[in-house]
Amino acid sequence: MMWDPLYLLFAVPALLLAMIAQFKVQSAYQRYLKVPNRRGITGGQAAPLIMRTAGVNVALEGIAGTLSDHYDPRKKVLRLSQGVANYPSVASVAIVAHEIGHAQQDAEAYQMLRVRTGLVPIVNLTSWLGPILFMLGWLLQAEVFLTLGIWTFAGAVLFSLVTLPVELNASRRAMQFLEQSGVLSSDEELRGAKTVLNAAALTYIAALAQALSTFSYYLFRFGGGRRRG
Repeated sequence: MMWDPLYLLFAVPALLLAMIAQFKVQSAYQRYLKVPNRRGITGGQAAPLIMRTAGVNVALEGIAGTLSDHYDPRKKVLRLSQGVANYPSVASVAIVAHEIGHAQQDAEAYQMLRVRTGLVPIVNLTSWLGPILFMLGWLLQAEVFLTLGIWTFAGAVLFSLVTLPVELNASRRAMQFLEQSGVLSSDEELRGAKTVLNAAALTYIAALAQALSTFSYYLFRFGGGRRRG
């Protein structure tokens, strides 16, 4: 669909937002990865302290990559990248606190997290199947495939809609953990942690914007196709 100028009209604003979001999260991470926290503890060392404050206890594992850190609610495991686990920085402990926020959500049976976890296998299918069905319907001028493509892709939109409040809630919890645990002790450190978490939140806003822009394009094209028919 990239050859369709109308698609670019829908997609480019969301794409630009995604690029800005990625720049901001990388910039904030790299900046505060170089800012040591006053306690001099790494993300891996901070994890047990923050978990104690959060009232959770989950296993820790390493994972390859940068900013690949995540909490796995199915296996009850917190996976930390090397940069987060091994650096005594403001960014490291902020990211750990955010992921422990997800662990606390899981322990409390936070409904939105449960919905998102349940949607994962569905969105793994719908995010690629929806565009294929829509394209097939557009090429064949077959309304049934167009309709299936649109509503199959709606699963990806729903996932992004559910993900945003889950991530914002985890970041709010993270800031409370960092302050209550004493892992970060100064206003300057807490502001740095908030900068990192806010930058990460923008990536989820951008993901939602991209999903909505594609969905809107499908609806617009589907409506146009029906009018021409």
